[in-house]
Amino acid sequence: MGRGKIKIKRIENSTNRQVTFSKRRAGLVKKAREIGVLCETEVGVVIFSSGGKLYDYCSPRTSLSRILEKYQTNSGKILWGEKHKNLSAEIDRVKKENDNMQIQLRHLKGEDLNSLQHRELIAIEEGLQNGQTNMREKQMDYWRMHKTNGKMLEDEHKILTFRMHQQAVDLSGRMRELEIGYHQVQHDRDFISQMPFTFRVQPNHPNLQEDE
Repeated sequence: MGRGKIKIKRIENSTNRQVTFSKRRAGLVKKAREIGVLCETEVGVVIFSSGGKLYDYCSPRTSLSRILEKYQTNSGKILWGEKHKNLSAEIDRVKKENDNMQIQLRHLKGEDLNSLQHRELIAIEEGLQNGQTNMREKQMDYWRMHKTNGKMLEDEHKILTFRMHQQAVDLSGRMRELEIGYHQVQHDRDFISQMPFTFRVQPNHPNLQEDE
């Protein structure tokens, strides 16, 4: 007994709707892949879920952008303006430069050298030698700068040490002076305390002179 026909309308239950979307999307991509292989066609599928998530498929021998360009050319509908064309061309240029840089990096690492000519190998060798020379010169510059900074720090340390020594000497001299002054005051106090209390006084007034 076969399944009954499903009425094509929005599925209200969110869980059932998500399950149906996943199954139908997988089936659609499968059919697109099959028609591309069986009939040697260029197929592109673009699907956006209700939440805005993108799902796409494109035949292996082409790209989605090429399919859209063909669609624009054959249908006469303008999918993007001149600004978008320039942006697309700039993206392609950057991608190409990045690919070339990746190839050059592999060559500098010693990888994929069999496809290079003798002159290209010589150019890579010269580039490596120049890079090594520049790196050594840069290292020497860093070493000189480090040595200069070390000498400056050493001289500054000597100056600070000398100043601290001077301050210590001055402080020691002042402490010595204070100590001497303290002992002198203490000595004077001891001397005064030991002196006799009465003194012999010779009167100077004429009336107080003894008769001769």
